[in-house]
Amino acid sequence: MGTQPEASRPATTPEASGVQAARIRLGRVLRADSGDYFLLLGTTIFLVVLGLVMVLSSSLVQSKLEEGDFLGQASRQGLWALFGVPIMLFASRMPQKFWMALAWPALAVACFMQLLVVATPLGIEVGGNTNWLALGPLQFQPSEAIKVAMVLWLGLVVTKKQDKLDDFVHGLLPILLVGGGAIGLVLLGGDLGTVMVMAGMLLGALFLIGVKLRLLLVPIIVGGVLLAIVAVSSQSRLRRITSFLQENCTSIDQEDCWQIQHGMFALANGGIFGVGLGNSAAKWSWLPAADNDFIFAIIGEELGLIGAIVVIGLFVLLAIAFVRVLRGAQTPFGRAATAAVTVWVIGQAIVNIGVVLKVFPVLGVPLPLVSAGGTALLTTLFAIGVVLSVARDPEGTARFSPPFSARRARSTTT
Repeated sequence: MGTQPEASRPATTPEASGVQAARIRLGRVLRADSGDYFLLLGTTIFLVVLGLVMVLSSSLVQSKLEEGDFLGQASRQGLWALFGVPIMLFASRMPQKFWMALAWPALAVACFMQLLVVATPLGIEVGGNTNWLALGPLQFQPSEAIKVAMVLWLGLVVTKKQDKLDDFVHGLLPILLVGGGAIGLVLLGGDLGTVMVMAGMLLGALFLIGVKLRLLLVPIIVGGVLLAIVAVSSQSRLRRITSFLQENCTSIDQEDCWQIQHGMFALANGGIFGVGLGNSAAKWSWLPAADNDFIFAIIGEELGLIGAIVVIGLFVLLAIAFVRVLRGAQTPFGRAATAAVTVWVIGQAIVNIGVVLKVFPVLGVPLPLVSAGGTALLTTLFAIGVVLSVARDPEGTARFSPPFSARRARSTTT
């Protein structure tokens, strides 16, 4: 009944010790991540999965007509998600100092690529906007990369100027000039919707981190005047605004009313419970951009009012997760970066849903994490990964930890 003899105890195999060490490390990783981290991560993954399902449903007909393959668009979207989610998870493990070191190079490279779009034949015009860059078989939107770069850059410059943010000339003006210059490059391509999102991201983030509204009032007025001038300078944009302002834009034969009306028809056709997943009538070449800018209309048609409310609720939950991370962040970088991503993702979602509901004129911005578009999905997931890194380390003191196997290898060699 005494202690078991040493010789009779079961020997610990190398495999068992390895499994035990892996369990210990996994437990430490999970304990290190907060509830805010898992709330943001879980909501993001859920929206991505929902987006893949709805892109598959809404793009079947158009993909068959344009590519001869029902799954063409859905396959590309799935591939982007397959790359984007691991990139988000990897970004969530990086320290804040890494992002600050990357900020200026990232902004310079992104602006250079956007310059290639607007100043060289490499730029491609889609839907009246020159916003795509073609490098061989690869096509992407540098404006989306500028959004991510601005998130990192804003976090860096706020960290350096945190004691001067109440000084307009020495603190706020340099931020507005550099950020405004990056936004101006996108404006040269004519993508007014993306410009509005980026401007709101810059000014909204500054407001959320505590910059006084009186200091932002002049930039807001100047920006509004510039956007109004650009809006009326293009015939296509002016027609979209005019059709939006019409009290009864009901002529389905009128080009500028077509998308608005068929978006409303799709929502009305869905009713409360929807016509069923995959049974949309609008996606049969009636509703332009059914898998992109107007995917919320397809959600409302196939999943009904209940499905639409669920999607809105998911974005509300995402906003709550962002706000919780923002309130918990204890570094200027963490607060500024989280505020910028919050305004970007939630603001863009509000604009997209508002366009479908005819609250705003057609601006051509996708629904984040849900709409088809590889560049937009990848950059949004990357930006959320940066916020997840803030959620993991609100104090900004952690460093990137190498895998267990690498640390074990170093310890055995010493």
